[in-house]
Amino acid sequence: MCPTLVVVPSDYETYSLYSKRMFDIARRFTPMVEEHSIDEGFADLTGLRRLYHCSYEDIARRFQAAAQAELDIGVSVGLSLSKSLAKLCSKFRKPHGFTAVAGYHIHLLLARTPLAKVWGFGPNTVALLTKLGLHTALDFVRRPEAWAAQLLGKTGRELWNELRGTSIYPVVTEEKSARYTVSKCKTFTAPSADREFVLAKLLRNIESACIKLRRHQLRARSLVVVLRQKDYSQAGLEVRLARATAATQEIAPIAAALGARLYRPGAEYRSTMIVLGGLEDDRERQRELFADNAHLDKLERASAAIDTVNGQFGKHKLGLGSALYLDQHAVTARDLQPWRKQNLLPGETARQHLHLPRWAITV
Repeated sequence: MCPTLVVVPSDYETYSLYSKRMFDIARRFTPMVEEHSIDEGFADLTGLRRLYHCSYEDIARRFQAAAQAELDIGVSVGLSLSKSLAKLCSKFRKPHGFTAVAGYHIHLLLARTPLAKVWGFGPNTVALLTKLGLHTALDFVRRPEAWAAQLLGKTGRELWNELRGTSIYPVVTEEKSARYTVSKCKTFTAPSADREFVLAKLLRNIESACIKLRRHQLRARSLVVVLRQKDYSQAGLEVRLARATAATQEIAPIAAALGARLYRPGAEYRSTMIVLGGLEDDRERQRELFADNAHLDKLERASAAIDTVNGQFGKHKLGLGSALYLDQHAVTARDLQPWRKQNLLPGETARQHLHLPRWAITV
């Protein structure tokens, strides 16, 4: 068996706090680790039996035990000959499961796998295959490869091979930041027709998104702004930025202009959303020849100063002046904080506190 290991968390909320540490544990066993998403990763174990003097299954179990011991979270592990098969295995016994499928047992796994569970088959593809009399992954791979390619094109051929144990999708260790977006959406506690308040909410989303970009050393090339009304109808605009940036002061005026164009007087809005896309690595950069580099340096220094202050005193302690309008809204029951958030333990803050219940009992 020349396997790929896939790791899926049993508890997403917990796992999201430890995802980087989880991948670091995986890299102790193999350098070939792909951070597929915040809640899932692949690892190539090919050839490691000689190094560890044990089977691939034992290596995978050692990793699972290490994650449990060091992070106190459960993960589901799937082990097989390709990414698609390993992913099916990881879902087989969630949570805290472990499933390893060798080549001579693939048909048993596929016979128990509905088409909808196959990674890469969307609802329309499943509907099409069902109309042709197919119901399981085994039904699909029993058809000729040429048939799969003619019906579903390149994707069909690749999945046909992956499900039969021929690895088509390699483990990719490079970062995939350019494939992702950063989005922020806030729903108001009460719908509002106040233009300044709606735009202030929009710009607060920009601040939060830019903070996240800088924390992960990324910059964005595109911006989407969306305003959603009380009846859930919405309108949005998208622009491509003149240059990739993570500076709040550079993106905020553009977002404000787009929000002003979308705003309709008298309409009540319930939420705003922004999406920053076309993400690039901000650690290596080549300045443009005719850019105003002095101005750009000022923006970067201002952003760094804001992050430093907010890191010391709390998020959004230092921000855009539009935040002054955020308190101009009707207060509802949803604005009231629960007792536990109002009565913090020593060392806790409004954003960081222990997940421990407290009883207020008077004797």
